[in-house]
Amino acid sequence: MPGTEAVTTPAGASGDAGPTDQDVAPRGPGAFDDHKPPSAELVADCVHCGFCLPSCPTYVLWGEEMDSPRGRIYLMNEGLGGEPLTDSMVGHFDACLGCMACVTACPSGVQYDRLIEDTRAQVERRHERSRADKALREGIFALFPYPRRLKAAHGPLRLYQRTGLPSVLRRSGLLDRLSPTLSAMEGLAPNLGRPEPVLERTSARGTRRGVVGMLLGCVQREFFPGVNAATARVLAAEGFDVIAPRSQGCCGALSSHNGREEEAKRFARALIEEFETAGIDALVVNSAGCGSAMKDYVHLFSDEPEWVERAEAMSAKVRDVAEFLVEVGPVADRQPLDVTIAYHDACHLAHAQQIRQQPRQLLRGIPGLELKEIAEGELCCGSAGIYNILNPEPARELGDRKAGNVMATGAEMLVTANPGCLMQVASSIERAGGRMALAHTVEVLDASIRGLSPADLGVR
Repeated sequence: MPGTEAVTTPAGASGDAGPTDQDVAPRGPGAFDDHKPPSAELVADCVHCGFCLPSCPTYVLWGEEMDSPRGRIYLMNEGLGGEPLTDSMVGHFDACLGCMACVTACPSGVQYDRLIEDTRAQVERRHERSRADKALREGIFALFPYPRRLKAAHGPLRLYQRTGLPSVLRRSGLLDRLSPTLSAMEGLAPNLGRPEPVLERTSARGTRRGVVGMLLGCVQREFFPGVNAATARVLAAEGFDVIAPRSQGCCGALSSHNGREEEAKRFARALIEEFETAGIDALVVNSAGCGSAMKDYVHLFSDEPEWVERAEAMSAKVRDVAEFLVEVGPVADRQPLDVTIAYHDACHLAHAQQIRQQPRQLLRGIPGLELKEIAEGELCCGSAGIYNILNPEPARELGDRKAGNVMATGAEMLVTANPGCLMQVASSIERAGGRMALAHTVEVLDASIRGLSPADLGVR
């Protein structure tokens, strides 16, 4: 767990109540500069009641006040009051998964999502990271937001997977001993299936009900192409022309969620320009983290008057695929699919976008399908974008905990709505010696509409 020794714990932190007498101090020359510091008004909304504590993954793991939402808000207040941005303070901010479960749990409506994102942007501008940490982050952001670069990695990855080395390395534990980070990256790599390219325009089947754009994404496009192909088929079956330009790039979610503000803006501008003249009724997204960031473009561009209206117009069209399908209602017939499913709420769908019932409603609409709930369903699986690479040990703990709860349902298949969750939980289930089919919500719908069997969904 990142450094806790140098942080002064607020009064009452050892009990159920946090610092109840801490007024928001005026911002001075401390941890933050004048460009979008965490808002003092939003900090003041926290009444330190502690309702967030059981929902916070790092607090559940470690029981440390400063690794809870209210503890981090206390540190933000200290920074606003003039305290410097120390390594210890940054360690607590970095330890946050950004899962936003605390936002759901908070009875006072504290916008912790806004606070942590603005704080992370400050950290990236003002804090000097170690050479190793900086190199790892630069490597990640030189690869993952670029679909073409991810595609170029297919060849080496396929060759590696065919050699049998993955199972040897995992059994030996060698990578764990050499580098937990490398071990995490190796364990998360999905088995590459056959390419399933999506047409730039897929025509509606039957009566056309409208025209939608479709985000192809980065990791989704290159590592889970079947999800995009299924999304296009389902939308077409439901009567929509689907526009999916191959030239589209990253939406900026990964950069935005990790404090790389200018990089996020660059990606977002390009995506807005790609779709704003496409004549679409909605922009459908099948990755929870991407949809969450795209719906928040207004805040990303809040300091740029020339872009904020364009960002707002684009965000207003963004819909998660489950959200969109429930809004428009089904027209395509569902064929029976005899399978027992455990549904995992991706954090950026359930907590950041407040979309919980729509995926369940769609799945329950499939004849023969039985849906089971997962214990501790609100607790993050540990993926959290790139958290499982930057913080492999707590991510593994959370992944193993999630895998245990998933397997305890006795379900044949795990279904979720985010590529990171699929990779994380698949890795944890394999590590536990289990074997389970995994699929995106839209893949299950596609199988039902096409009259396929559960076996056709495969095992990752």
